[in-house]
Amino acid sequence: MTLRFLLDTNIVSEPLRPDPSPGVMRRLQRHQGELAIPSLVWHELRFGCARLPPSRRRNAIERYLDEVVAPCFPMLDYDRAAAEWHATERARLSASGRTPPFVDGQIAAIAQAHGLTLVTRNVTDFADFDGVRVKRWA
Repeated sequence: MTLRFLLDTNIVSEPLRPDPSPGVMRRLQRHQGELAIPSLVWHELRFGCARLPPSRRRNAIERYLDEVVAPCFPMLDYDRAAAEWHATERARLSASGRTPPFVDGQIAAIAQAHGLTLVTRNVTDFADFDGVRVKRWA
């Protein structure tokens, strides 16, 4: 299959929630093989896990990351094309007084550079970026 969607951290971590959204879970299953994650999301997931004290919860998260996320989702890097687009967007947004979080800009840039739809539960985090398709999964 062809990649179509780039997943934000809140979508990748949804299966770990005590009561995961049935809609998100259906879409994750329905679009298997069409989903990728940015390397920045991998960082956010690993960082969050590393901050937890040793526990059953931390072990479960580590297993999910190593046994489900890593083998199932191709990881896309923040490369030159993404960096160039991101720099232009940061300059445009800064000139208008808007400064979205740097990491959100990097994630949006990876989606734009690869022509993927960015999937998140927080579309407002990415609303100011031009040229990025953003879809909310609930």
